[in-house]
Amino acid sequence: QVQLVESGGGLVQPGGSLRLSCVVSGFTLDYYAIGWFRQAPGKEREAVSCINARDGTQYYADSVKGRFTISRDIPKNTVYLQMNNLKPEDTAVYTCARSYGSSWTRETWGYDFWGQGTQVTVDS
Repeated sequence: QVQLVESGGGLVQPGGSLRLSCVVSGFTLDYYAIGWFRQAPGKEREAVSCINARDGTQYYADSVKGRFTISRDIPKNTVYLQMNNLKPEDTAVYTCARSYGSSWTRETWGYDFWGQGTQVTVDS
């Protein structure tokens, strides 16, 4: 059945990099958009980056533009989030989610399946 599993989180110093992976099963990335979300303690969950299924159109939150890159490897059923020049404010649990359709939305209600999340901590 549908499942999304994140990995790649960890503890990094400010300015460091991480690459998160989201391995999906039960569906193909050819048909569903994928979003990366994050939630810090006491903060609302926010969309960080999303990618469409059909044309690969990408969304990035203003706070991560120029630093994060979303990509996918369809044969490997994996979506990646490359995070560079990490800042303390990037600290959060990062979760990938499947959109209801082939096009992404920034809204949480637009996603029907969610992974468990992976912790990213940026601290010196």
